[in-house]
Parts: sequence; C-alpha cells; structure tokens
Amino acid sequence: MSESRLAAAPRADLPHLLGLDRSGLTALLQQWGESPFRASQVLQWVHQRQVDDVAYMSNISKTLRARLLAETRWDEPEVIADQLAQDGTRKWLLRLPDGNAIETVFIPEEDRGTLCISSQVGCSLACSFCATGAQGLNRNLASHEIIAQLRVARRHLGLDAITNVVFMGMGEPLLNLKQVIPVIRLLLDDFAYGLSARRVTVSTAGVLPGLEQLGRETPVNLAISLHASRDALRDELVPINRHYPLAELMTACRHYPLPPRRRITFEYVMLDGINDGDGDARALVRLLQGLPALVNLIPFNPFPGSPYRRSSTARIDAFREIVLRAGIMTVTRRPRGDDIAAACGQLAGQVRDGRRALVRMPAPSPELRP
Repeated sequence: MSESRLAAAPRADLPHLLGLDRSGLTALLQQWGESPFRASQVLQWVHQRQVDDVAYMSNISKTLRARLLAETRWDEPEVIADQLAQDGTRKWLLRLPDGNAIETVFIPEEDRGTLCISSQVGCSLACSFCATGAQGLNRNLASHEIIAQLRVARRHLGLDAITNVVFMGMGEPLLNLKQVIPVIRLLLDDFAYGLSARRVTVSTAGVLPGLEQLGRETPVNLAISLHASRDALRDELVPINRHYPLAELMTACRHYPLPPRRRITFEYVMLDGINDGDGDARALVRLLQGLPALVNLIPFNPFPGSPYRRSSTARIDAFREIVLRAGIMTVTRRPRGDDIAAACGQLAGQVRDGRRALVRMPAPSPELRP
C-alpha cells in the first residue's frame, strides 16, 4: 500500500471503498454529482487491477480521485502469519483493527485455484467437530473485510491464481448476508472479479430464512453442511438442527431456486463410529431421494480437544459405495493443508472473548415448514 494511503489513519465513519458493490458505489458517486459509469471505472481499478492508491486511476478526474482519497476508507487487514503446507495449500492469518484475527486458505489444484474465505470472526453455531465453533462468535465481518481476503491472496499469488471462491472459512455466511451478498456481487461483476456463478459456493449449516434470501438474490452454488441423516445425531453434531430440523431443511432444499444443471452439495464429515455406518449411509440415501444432490464425504480433520476420530479409508469407501449405488453422485474430499491446520473444520483464527452460546434464530417462514 502506498505512502499516501497510509499517511493518515482512516476515519471509521467513512464508507469503505473495498466493500461497495456496483449499486453501493453508484449511489455514492451520484451523491457527489458523478455519472453512474464512473462506478465501472472505479471497480475496475480497485478490484480487477487491484491498485492500492487512487493516484493510479488515470482515467478519472483529479477531483474525483481527491474526493475518493478524502471521503472513503481503503484499509486492509494485516498479514501476521503466512503458512505453506506440503501439498501447496497456503493459509494466511489476518489481523483486524479490533485485535481479532481470521484465517483464509488457498487450495491449488491442476485445473483451479480455490480460495476459502471467512464471513465471521468465529462462529456461534458450535458444531461439535469444528475448531471454529469451539471458539464462539465475536462479530460479523464487514463486506470490505471479506473481500480484503481475496485481495491479500491475489497480492501473494498473482491476479489470475484464484478461479473459485468458497464461503467455507470461519463463520456461518447466512447469518451475515447483509455483508456477504455485496461481496458475492463483486465476485460476479465483470468489472471487479468476473467469476462465473458456478465458481462461487456458499456453505451453510441450514439457516433457513437466509437460505431463502440467498436463492432469491444470488445464482451461486449452494453447499449444505449436513453431517447426519437423523435428527437426534444432527442435534448433537450441528446444534442449529434443533431450530431447523432435517424435514424443514430438506423441504427448503427442494424449494431452493437452483439454476439449471446444478446440484446442491451436501457435506458430510466422516466420524469414526458416530455417523459412518452402513445404516447411516442408507438413511442418507433416503433423506436425499429426489434431490439434485452431490454428496461430499469429508474425512474428519482433528484439532486439539476434539473427542472424534477420522473414519478409516475402508469405512469411507464402503459408505460411499452404498450412496453411489443408489444413484447419488458421491466424492471423497482429499484432506488439504492439515499439516498447517488449514483443512476443513480446523480454522480457528484468534477470536477475542468469543460467545459460546448458539445464537437465537428467527422462526422459519411458514411456507418452508413440511
């Protein structure tokens, strides 16, 4: 970041330039008497070209550049740790101005580069197999703090390294949709990051009012953090199930406005002796019957204090075979970055005074009840 941008601490009451999507930026510029097309130019400089100072914005007036500098914020989190796993997975620990820190993970593959981003500082859902949930929730991330994770990663990796973005880091995205949806719009905007909707995935444990809003306002991929096919067990593993049990969740999935030729991904962590039996597999088949589903089996990734163990490879293979034989597409996720605690369920960050209790959920919409 240039000296001119760092010369003075940004005022907290100013709009944050990084977090404004096209509609928000257009509204701001129109308040200043600028033409709406200026929004495309500013978006392109800030996100597509990733400049770090308005001085580089050569095709907009000096007057507008001066106003952007004086009347918007443009700060980013500080990288306090940068770890590289043996398999090429990379994890950044980012310090926020309030002293909290979040984690962001890049997973390279032959045909893609996936960035896993966080949407909250910690998580209130307290899933028993997840390190993030064990820390509790501090607060929601603002849209600029979410998109800044992408900017940090691109600065370290190159502008073209990231082809896919998944909201599978710290937090429950559907409990922060006010900030998540503008970020999704930036990811899809041709003058910002220009990603296809097929390359953006939002994962949720099943916040049904948020699920309805996500489907109504965005065309991105949906992943459901499922992990059990019986209410009694899911109540224990994913406590939000006590608010929105499986019957309501499956009804919401069947009503979800899925784009053509898309599937809902159902994530299922494999816990030895807990949810990995043949009976569990058959119950999962019954639960997903008739849905355009992809089952993603996730070998459990241990973290300090966890009571669970990873299912054996043979047990995971047998479980997968039962689901496959029922005609449901099923894959086993290969653990990535577990040697630097960057794998699924291991992200913890540094959460100050996390609140451990499950947040109170609003009642689901009547039409979502079975």
